[in-house]
Amino acid sequence: MEFVRSIWENDKEYITLIEDLLENEDLLKLDEITHHHYTTRLIHSLFVSYVSYKVAKRLKLDVRAIARAGLLHDFFHENREEIASLNEGSHNHVHPKIAVKNAQQLTELSELEIDIILKHMFLTTRKVGLPRYKESFVVTCVDKYCAINEISTPVRIKVKQKITEWSMKLRVVHA
Repeated sequence: MEFVRSIWENDKEYITLIEDLLENEDLLKLDEITHHHYTTRLIHSLFVSYVSYKVAKRLKLDVRAIARAGLLHDFFHENREEIASLNEGSHNHVHPKIAVKNAQQLTELSELEIDIILKHMFLTTRKVGLPRYKESFVVTCVDKYCAINEISTPVRIKVKQKITEWSMKLRVVHA
């Protein structure tokens, strides 16, 4: 499943907010990493960033911070085993810290952007603490929405195909 490029690529205001980040080779390498079984980490990050940006516009929140931090929230190249070998805690607790460190090497981050990236997993781990900003809550919720969508869409398609196949067989039997 791939988040439709033409949706976000044709939003000039959004592109203006993130275009400098999309020029970074390390960030673009996230497109080589499978994420949520059916997509890439870059596509997932763009999905989270863009949906969060659209929500932020409606709620009159900081669209720049939310678009940029949403894109950088999963900016890490390590897999689960590599993160586990660090012995610093669970994947959900450690990867946001790695993402902040990587993002800080790429661009200057505001306190708001750091909070968004660090706290985007607060619903799945108690160790990170509560988000301090509305924008952090938005990215957290959108991240979960996107993950569920990415995982469930291919499964729904397969189930629909199976049901169609079975119904065709039943039609043949009853004909």
